[in-house]
Amino acid sequence: MWEETLFHDRAEAGRVLAERLKRAIGHGSLLVLALPRGGVPVGFEIAQAFHADLDVFLVRKLGVPGHEELAMGAIASGGVRVLNRSLIEHLRIPAAAIDRVTEREQKEIARREALYREGRPPLPVENRTVVLVDDGLATGATMLAATHAVRAQGPERIIVAVPVASPEACDEFRAHVDQVICAETPENFQAVGVWYENFFQTTDEEVRELLERAARTHVS
Repeated sequence: MWEETLFHDRAEAGRVLAERLKRAIGHGSLLVLALPRGGVPVGFEIAQAFHADLDVFLVRKLGVPGHEELAMGAIASGGVRVLNRSLIEHLRIPAAAIDRVTEREQKEIARREALYREGRPPLPVENRTVVLVDDGLATGATMLAATHAVRAQGPERIIVAVPVASPEACDEFRAHVDQVICAETPENFQAVGVWYENFFQTTDEEVRELLERAARTHVS
Protein backbone atom coordinates (compact mmCIF):
# COMPACT_ATOMS: atom_id res chain seq x y z
CA MET A 1 0.00 0.00 0.00
CA TRP A 2 1.36 3.39 -0.99
CA GLU A 3 1.71 6.00 1.71
CA GLU A 4 -0.22 8.49 -0.42
CA THR A 5 -3.21 6.22 -1.10
CA LEU A 6 -6.51 8.11 -0.75
CA PHE A 7 -9.07 5.35 -1.40
CA HIS A 8 -9.27 1.64 -0.67
CA ASP A 9 -11.10 0.95 -3.95
CA ARG A 10 -13.48 2.51 -6.45
CA ALA A 11 -16.55 1.82 -4.31
CA GLU A 12 -15.11 3.77 -1.38
CA ALA A 13 -14.09 6.55 -3.77
CA GLY A 14 -17.67 6.67 -5.04
CA ARG A 15 -19.07 7.05 -1.53
CA VAL A 16 -16.65 9.88 -0.76
CA LEU A 17 -17.49 11.58 -4.04
CA ALA A 18 -21.23 11.22 -3.38
CA GLU A 19 -20.83 13.14 -0.11
CA ARG A 20 -18.93 15.92 -1.91
CA LEU A 21 -21.70 16.09 -4.50
CA LYS A 22 -24.39 16.35 -1.81
CA ARG A 23 -22.56 19.28 -0.21
CA ALA A 24 -22.10 20.97 -3.58
CA ILE A 25 -25.48 20.47 -5.25
CA GLY A 26 -27.89 19.23 -2.59
CA HIS A 27 -30.24 16.33 -3.22
CA GLY A 28 -31.57 17.15 -6.69
CA SER A 29 -32.64 14.67 -9.35
CA LEU A 30 -29.66 13.38 -11.34
CA LEU A 31 -28.79 11.09 -14.20
CA VAL A 32 -25.42 9.45 -13.50
CA LEU A 33 -23.46 8.52 -16.63
CA ALA A 34 -20.39 6.45 -15.82
CA LEU A 35 -17.43 5.93 -18.14
CA PRO A 36 -16.65 2.20 -18.37
CA ARG A 37 -15.10 0.40 -17.04
CA GLY A 38 -13.53 2.02 -13.99
CA GLY A 39 -16.11 4.77 -13.65
CA VAL A 40 -18.99 2.35 -13.15
CA PRO A 41 -18.26 1.26 -9.54
CA VAL A 42 -17.81 4.94 -8.66
CA GLY A 43 -21.00 5.96 -10.45
CA PHE A 44 -22.97 3.13 -8.85
CA GLU A 45 -22.29 4.50 -5.35
CA ILE A 46 -23.35 8.00 -6.42
CA ALA A 47 -26.54 6.67 -8.02
CA GLN A 48 -27.37 4.75 -4.83
CA ALA A 49 -26.75 7.80 -2.65
CA PHE A 50 -29.00 10.02 -4.78
CA HIS A 51 -31.58 7.34 -5.74
CA ALA A 52 -30.63 8.29 -9.29
CA ASP A 53 -30.66 6.57 -12.68
CA LEU A 54 -27.34 5.01 -13.69
CA ASP A 55 -26.19 4.34 -17.23
CA VAL A 56 -22.90 3.89 -19.02
CA PHE A 57 -21.50 6.40 -21.47
CA LEU A 58 -19.02 4.82 -23.83
CA VAL A 59 -15.80 6.67 -24.61
CA ARG A 60 -12.65 5.27 -26.20
CA LYS A 61 -9.20 6.79 -26.38
CA LEU A 62 -7.65 7.10 -29.84
CA GLY A 63 -4.08 5.95 -29.36
CA VAL A 64 -1.23 7.09 -31.57
CA PRO A 65 -0.36 4.19 -33.92
CA GLY A 66 2.65 2.39 -32.48
CA HIS A 67 2.37 4.35 -29.21
CA GLU A 68 -1.18 3.48 -28.17
CA GLU A 69 -0.73 4.73 -24.60
CA LEU A 70 -0.46 8.27 -26.01
CA ALA A 71 -3.87 9.79 -26.76
CA MET A 72 -4.30 11.69 -30.01
CA GLY A 73 -7.99 12.08 -29.22
CA ALA A 74 -11.09 10.18 -28.21
CA ILE A 75 -14.52 9.18 -29.48
CA ALA A 76 -17.80 8.82 -27.62
CA SER A 77 -21.28 7.37 -28.06
CA GLY A 78 -23.20 9.36 -30.63
CA GLY A 79 -20.33 9.64 -33.10
CA VAL A 80 -18.47 12.51 -31.42
CA ARG A 81 -14.72 12.64 -32.05
CA VAL A 82 -12.32 14.99 -30.26
CA LEU A 83 -8.77 15.25 -31.66
CA ASN A 84 -5.57 16.71 -30.24
CA ARG A 85 -4.69 18.68 -33.35
CA SER A 86 -1.37 20.02 -32.06
CA LEU A 87 -0.12 16.50 -31.25
CA ILE A 88 -1.33 15.13 -34.58
CA GLU A 89 0.46 17.92 -36.48
CA HIS A 90 3.61 17.54 -34.40
CA LEU A 91 3.78 13.78 -35.05
CA ARG A 92 2.55 14.17 -38.66
CA ILE A 93 -0.08 11.47 -38.25
CA PRO A 94 -1.93 11.01 -41.57
CA ALA A 95 -5.72 11.33 -41.69
CA ALA A 96 -6.05 7.75 -42.97
CA ALA A 97 -4.30 6.41 -39.86
CA ILE A 98 -6.59 8.45 -37.60
CA ASP A 99 -9.64 7.13 -39.46
CA ARG A 100 -8.47 3.51 -39.09
CA VAL A 101 -8.06 3.88 -35.32
CA THR A 102 -11.42 5.65 -35.11
CA GLU A 103 -13.20 2.86 -37.00
CA ARG A 104 -11.68 0.20 -34.76
CA GLU A 105 -12.69 2.02 -31.58
CA GLN A 106 -16.22 2.72 -32.89
CA LYS A 107 -16.68 -1.04 -33.30
CA GLU A 108 -15.54 -1.54 -29.71
CA ILE A 109 -18.05 1.07 -28.47
CA ALA A 110 -20.86 -0.74 -30.31
CA ARG A 111 -19.73 -4.09 -28.86
CA ARG A 112 -19.63 -2.79 -25.32
CA GLU A 113 -22.98 -1.01 -25.55
CA ALA A 114 -24.63 -4.28 -26.60
CA LEU A 115 -22.79 -6.21 -23.87
CA TYR A 116 -23.40 -3.83 -20.97
CA ARG A 117 -27.02 -2.83 -21.58
CA GLU A 118 -28.29 -6.28 -22.57
CA GLY A 119 -31.11 -4.83 -24.64
CA ARG A 120 -31.91 -1.87 -22.38
CA PRO A 121 -32.05 1.39 -24.38
CA PRO A 122 -29.81 4.31 -23.38
CA LEU A 123 -31.46 6.52 -20.76
CA PRO A 124 -32.67 9.90 -22.07
CA VAL A 125 -30.41 12.87 -21.41
CA GLU A 126 -32.52 15.79 -22.67
CA ASN A 127 -33.43 18.40 -20.03
CA ARG A 128 -31.77 16.43 -17.22
CA THR A 129 -28.91 17.23 -14.85
CA VAL A 130 -26.20 14.79 -15.93
CA VAL A 131 -23.26 13.75 -13.76
CA LEU A 132 -20.40 12.32 -15.83
CA VAL A 133 -18.28 10.07 -13.63
CA ASP A 134 -14.92 8.33 -13.93
CA ASP A 135 -12.47 6.90 -11.39
CA GLY A 136 -10.06 9.78 -12.04
CA LEU A 137 -8.80 12.35 -14.54
CA ALA A 138 -5.29 12.32 -15.93
CA THR A 139 -5.17 13.93 -19.39
CA GLY A 140 -8.96 14.21 -19.57
CA ALA A 141 -9.15 13.28 -23.28
CA THR A 142 -11.89 10.68 -22.87
CA MET A 143 -13.93 12.81 -20.49
CA LEU A 144 -13.70 15.76 -22.88
CA ALA A 145 -15.16 13.63 -25.68
CA ALA A 146 -17.93 12.56 -23.31
CA THR A 147 -18.84 16.13 -22.40
CA HIS A 148 -19.13 17.14 -26.07
CA ALA A 149 -21.26 14.09 -26.86
CA VAL A 150 -23.59 14.63 -23.88
CA ARG A 151 -23.92 18.36 -24.63
CA ALA A 152 -25.21 17.49 -28.11
CA GLN A 153 -28.15 15.64 -26.49
CA GLY A 154 -29.55 18.73 -24.78
CA PRO A 155 -29.11 18.22 -21.02
CA GLU A 156 -30.12 20.94 -18.58
CA ARG A 157 -26.72 20.82 -16.85
CA ILE A 158 -23.52 18.78 -17.04
CA ILE A 159 -21.44 18.06 -13.95
CA VAL A 160 -18.10 16.25 -14.18
CA ALA A 161 -17.36 14.35 -10.96
CA VAL A 162 -14.24 12.32 -10.17
CA PRO A 163 -12.62 11.13 -6.94
CA VAL A 164 -9.12 12.28 -7.94
CA ALA A 165 -7.60 14.43 -10.68
CA SER A 166 -4.55 16.47 -11.47
CA PRO A 167 -5.17 20.13 -10.59
CA GLU A 168 -4.67 21.06 -14.25
CA ALA A 169 -7.24 18.55 -15.55
CA CYS A 170 -9.78 19.61 -12.96
CA ASP A 171 -9.34 23.30 -13.80
CA GLU A 172 -9.52 22.65 -17.55
CA PHE A 173 -13.00 21.19 -17.36
CA ARG A 174 -14.49 24.28 -15.73
CA ALA A 175 -14.54 25.84 -19.20
CA HIS A 176 -16.46 22.90 -20.72
CA VAL A 177 -19.21 22.03 -18.23
CA ASP A 178 -21.49 23.69 -15.70
CA GLN A 179 -19.75 22.31 -12.61
CA VAL A 180 -16.69 20.22 -11.75
CA ILE A 181 -16.37 18.19 -8.54
CA CYS A 182 -12.90 16.73 -7.95
CA ALA A 183 -12.80 15.20 -4.47
CA GLU A 184 -8.99 15.31 -4.37
CA THR A 185 -6.46 17.20 -6.53
CA PRO A 186 -2.97 16.18 -5.33
CA GLU A 187 -0.13 18.33 -6.65
CA ASN A 188 2.12 15.31 -7.25
CA PHE A 189 -0.57 13.53 -9.26
CA GLN A 190 1.50 10.97 -11.27
CA ALA A 191 -1.40 8.66 -12.28
CA VAL A 192 -4.93 7.77 -11.21
CA GLY A 193 -4.04 4.31 -9.91
CA VAL A 194 -1.46 5.65 -7.45
CA TRP A 195 -4.28 6.97 -5.27
CA TYR A 196 -6.07 3.63 -4.86
CA GLU A 197 -5.00 0.71 -2.68
CA ASN A 198 -7.00 -1.65 -4.92
CA PHE A 199 -6.94 -0.55 -8.56
CA PHE A 200 -7.55 -3.88 -10.25
CA GLN A 201 -9.22 -3.59 -13.64
CA THR A 202 -13.01 -3.54 -13.51
CA THR A 203 -14.36 -6.42 -15.60
CA ASP A 204 -17.18 -6.43 -18.14
CA GLU A 205 -19.13 -8.75 -15.82
CA GLU A 206 -18.83 -6.28 -12.93
CA VAL A 207 -20.13 -3.50 -15.16
CA ARG A 208 -23.13 -5.59 -16.21
CA GLU A 209 -23.88 -6.64 -12.65
CA LEU A 210 -23.74 -3.09 -11.27
CA LEU A 211 -26.01 -1.77 -14.05
CA GLU A 212 -28.51 -4.55 -13.35
CA ARG A 213 -28.43 -3.82 -9.60
CA ALA A 214 -28.93 -0.13 -10.22
CA ALA A 215 -31.90 -0.80 -12.52
CA ARG A 216 -33.50 -3.05 -9.86
CA THR A 217 -32.93 -0.78 -6.86
CA HIS A 218 -33.52 2.68 -8.33
CA VAL A 219 -36.57 4.39 -6.88
CA SER A 220 -37.98 7.07 -9.16
